[in-house]
Amino acid sequence: MPDSLMARSLTLRYDQRTIVDGLDLMLPEGRITVVLGANACGKSTLLRGLARLLTPAAGRVLLGGRDVRDIGPKALARRIGFLPQAATAPGGVTVAELVARGRYPHQRLLQQWSKADAEAVAAAMRATGVEVLRDRVLDELSGGQRQRAWIAMLLAQQTPVMLLDEPTTYLDIAHQLEVLELCRRLNREEARTVVLVLHDLDQACRYADHLVVMREGRVLASGAPAEIMTTELVAEAFGVDALVQPHPVTGTPMIVPIAPVTAPAEVDA
Repeated sequence: MPDSLMARSLTLRYDQRTIVDGLDLMLPEGRITVVLGANACGKSTLLRGLARLLTPAAGRVLLGGRDVRDIGPKALARRIGFLPQAATAPGGVTVAELVARGRYPHQRLLQQWSKADAEAVAAAMRATGVEVLRDRVLDELSGGQRQRAWIAMLLAQQTPVMLLDEPTTYLDIAHQLEVLELCRRLNREEARTVVLVLHDLDQACRYADHLVVMREGRVLASGAPAEIMTTELVAEAFGVDALVQPHPVTGTPMIVPIAPVTAPAEVDA
């Protein structure tokens, strides 16, 4: 499994604050994994650790059985692509220039731009619907347009493993579904391993082959959505009483929130 991605006893910290604590995780190769959990449970930190943007305080991240710290930066960037929540670019960058940056890991010292680079950039812009924006400056775009441009850059990188931290942020529902359908198509047609952090539980259950539900820096449950998504899990992970039932169209779990979980009232002795 050359592109299998896993964490072993992974601990990640910011300064002295532990965010991910002794986590073990195996991401199925060639499948779509969605990471879920309440705010501040460690989802984004986990993705940054998997992408080698954070150095583990303990444990390891393995790609194809090899510690990612032993893989050169450019070689790793040809295998793992990462889109953070709040990506930033220098002022004045156009959409076409941003997407072209996704080709950096594939360029050689004596061949800075190739036909393959141009084709990859064009295909990525077509797939995300930003062709008509190619000459627009990124700062002039709406939040949704900018998000699609960043996703196009990630697609142009053409990595077998893609990590996307809340890629539907700023998008209206139509564009949310377009992004998720695009991820599914890349997975099904090109066998890319896709890892998404999402907040919408119904979308997560619809698009994930594999769910990872986190709480306080640890994995609370993992597996196929239909196998692990229960009323009890929703209550424990999100603090919400909910009805979990099959979606009438997709058949995937549908979560109907009812009320916040309330602690039982204390009784005086």
